[in-house]
This record gives sequence, structure tokens and C-alpha cells, in this order.
Amino acid sequence: MSELILTPGTVTLAELERVWREGLAVRLADSARAGIEESAARIAAAAQGDEPVYGVNTGFGKLASIKIAAEDTATLQRNLILSHCCGVGEAVAPETVRLIMALKLLSLGRGASGVRPVVVALLEAMLARGVLPVIPAQGSVGASGDLAPLAHMAAAMLGEGRAHHQGVEMPATDALAAAGLSPLVLAAKEGLALINGTQVSTAFALEGLFMARRAALNALVSSSLSTDAIMGSTAPFLSEIHELRGHRGQIAAAAAIRALMDGSEIRESHRIGDTRVQDPYCIRCQPQVTGACLDLLAQAGRTLEIESNAATDNPLVLVGADRIVSGGNFHAEPVAFAADQIALAIAEIGAISQRRIALMVDPALSHDLPPFLTPDPGLNSGLMIAEVTSAALMSENKHLANPCSTDSTPTSANQEDHVSMAAHGARRLRRMCENLTQIIGIEVLCAAAGVEFRAPLKTSAPLQAVLARLRDAIPPLGQDRYMAGDLAEVAELVRSGALLASLPEGIMEDVA
Repeated sequence: MSELILTPGTVTLAELERVWREGLAVRLADSARAGIEESAARIAAAAQGDEPVYGVNTGFGKLASIKIAAEDTATLQRNLILSHCCGVGEAVAPETVRLIMALKLLSLGRGASGVRPVVVALLEAMLARGVLPVIPAQGSVGASGDLAPLAHMAAAMLGEGRAHHQGVEMPATDALAAAGLSPLVLAAKEGLALINGTQVSTAFALEGLFMARRAALNALVSSSLSTDAIMGSTAPFLSEIHELRGHRGQIAAAAAIRALMDGSEIRESHRIGDTRVQDPYCIRCQPQVTGACLDLLAQAGRTLEIESNAATDNPLVLVGADRIVSGGNFHAEPVAFAADQIALAIAEIGAISQRRIALMVDPALSHDLPPFLTPDPGLNSGLMIAEVTSAALMSENKHLANPCSTDSTPTSANQEDHVSMAAHGARRLRRMCENLTQIIGIEVLCAAAGVEFRAPLKTSAPLQAVLARLRDAIPPLGQDRYMAGDLAEVAELVRSGALLASLPEGIMEDVA
């Protein structure tokens, strides 16, 4: 298995996306080892001392005032993990579990958590040998860490619960044994270090970000095809217009559309004599909407990159100051806000895409395309219900885009009286992105049909390449046929990046 060496504090979004997409093993850079060892020594000393230190020789949460004897340290940490294994719902996808584990490694690697090197080594070995804990997706409120889901991750390290080994689910103790690994016996604070932290919320949000960014690039392609399909004007995409406003995403989106449509015979055919003065907003305002979404995703990405490199458990070992201090870095408010931003972008990309679909199937608005893009309307319904499906998905995403970060509720006997709700706020993003991917896929089907109805005029060379890739998988719609397979196939072309891969190299460079 390929391995990626990561340096805590400096990891990039591109590296994390590789972990998620490519299933890479992860190992911390050797430069992180000294800090890990130093903080572990500080915790070991505190565990033997008389001074109460939260989570080291005390209970947890509302029970922090109860002192724990040194000989009970291991039991305290094991009990913590097992009692917190209260996750419910479907299991987190394996690629996302891998990302959660990588993020936990990065947090521990900052040298402020006090875990022994053996804890880091086991996480690294599990990733390298394909041992992935089964983590129920629900149960975190995004404060005091993603406690329940991270407890399931930690339990597998102890040989408890369930895990996958090389893709096969089994008891965690069997998965470790099959990989030649032994269960971990926790020392002081190690259980707390494993379950305090924002790694589940952050992994969900990163997954949503990666999917949303790819969808946004596909939306620029589908919208360019749609513009040609309805014989729209490219004048609103002139660089001077967008430079006068100044937003980076808008400028980049307009540049991408210009490059994608450059050389279109369809566009050239109606520059003169077209009686239409302006196109609807879903065509004319593509750069303003998609560009704003790109900017929002970029902003969320910066937040998530910082969070991915952060130490977010509690208490933290401040080695330089020789102190162990209780704080609140486990509160996932930044992640919750980033997730809400990503959700807004996903919903808006889908909303304007759906309006372009509606435009193309409506003979009153599509500039002489046949009703519902079928050559024999009446006998055939063509893409009529595909448009209805896109409307259903758009509406669902608008509902899901409502903010989660404002929905705090007190927990843990009011000790944790304000929480972020980052975990489910970020978890919804995968569902929203799947919806968006399908909406864009339906737009591609409609736009391809529209462009083909303009024959013998041809679209641009880049968009012809996209059409060729589409038609390798899905033939043109003549007479009505079973459509579900076509929708699934085109969604996969969008999801996998296959349509983007058909474009000339560098054509999307400004927005990629």
C-alpha cells in the first residue's frame, strides 16, 4: 500500500484529499517523534503525582472532582472508551474512517496530547495494514470532541467492537490479529486524547468539501454546454465585467466558461440578428453564482486545513511552559461554520443548475429546441421527468442547507452547555453532494441533447470532447427508454471526474 508521510502542523488539503480518494497509508514525519515522547513523559509524571489533573488522575466531565488512584489509571481510560461507545446509525464509509484516523494522527503528532509513541504507531500500522474500525455515524454534538464516534475508533484499538480488515468486517480483536497487531493497553490520558477532538466532524466536512469542489468544476462544464444548447450569449462572460467587480471566484468562473466555449460554431451562428437582448439569470449570472460558491468553498477549505493541523483534545500538554492545562479546543464551532458554508454552496450550485435544466426542456424558453428534448414529443416524454427529479433533489438540498451551527443544546448535566452540532452539520454534506452530482448529471444529459439538436453546427472542441466521453457511456435519447440507468451512469461520470478528465489539460487551471 502506498504511504504518505505527513508533518503535523503543515499538512495541506491536497494531501488530505489524496488520503481520502486514494486510500493511502499515513505515517507521521520523524520530526514529530520528540514532541510526542516529551509530552507523554509529562503526563506519566502527573499520573503519579498528588495534584489533580483533569482526565489524568480525575474523572471526566461532571465527575472531574473525583480523584483517581494511580493504580486505577489504565482501568479509568479503558472504562472511558467503552462507556462512550454509544454511536448509532449507519457505519461511516471506509475512506472517511481512514481520513478520521489520519486526522487523529496529525492531532496527536503536535506533541500536546501526552500519548505514548505506541499509540501513534498502532494507528499508523492499522492504516498500513488495512484495519479500519467500524464507526457508527451518529452520536456526536461536536463539543468535548466527537466523543461517541471516536470512542468506536479507539475501542477497535483495544480489541473491542468491530473493524474491517482488508475490506472484511469482523470483531476488532480478530482484525488486529489478522494484521499481526496486538490490542493496546491504555496509559494515563490516552483514552481521553483519542476521543477528545474534532476529527470526525472535520473528516465529514473535508469529504463534503472535496466532493463539492469537484461538483463545482463539473457545473462549469455543464453550464457551458447548456449555454450553447439554448444558444446563449457569451458577452456576460467578458473578463472586463468581472474584473470590475473583483471577486476571485467570479473572475475565475468566467474565464473557465470562456475557455470551455471558445471556438463554438453554435455561438458564432447567432452573434448577429438574434432578437433576444438578454438571457435568463441562470445563463447570464453563472460566474456570479458559481464564482461566489467557489469563494465560499475556498474560505471553508482554509478553516478546515487549519483544523486538520490542530491539537484539539483536552487537557493539553504545554511542554515549553511545563504545564498541563484544561481548555476548549475540542469545541468544533469553526468546523460547524465551515460545514454550513459548504452546504450553502452545494445548494446554490444545484439551484442554478436546475434552472438551466428547466430552461432547456421548456420550448417556450429554449430557443427552438423540441419540447423535453425529444425528437418525437407527445408519443415520447423525453427528459420531462428527469427534470422533475432534478427539482426534487434541488428542493431537498435547499432544506438540508439550513444552518446546523445555531442549534446548540446543553449536554452532560449542563457541564457542556453549548455545543457546535458540527458532526451532523458536516455529515449531511455527503448526501447533499450526491444530490448535486445527480442534478449536474441531468443537466449534462439535457445540454448534450440540446447541443446535438443544433447540428450541423458544432460546439467548441473542449465541449465536443466532453460529449464524446458522455456518448461512450450513454447513447443519445431517441425513443423513450428506461432512464434510471442513464441517470446513474451520468452521475458516476460527474462523481468520478471522468468528464473533467476529457478536457484539454490546463483549461480549468484557474478554478481547479
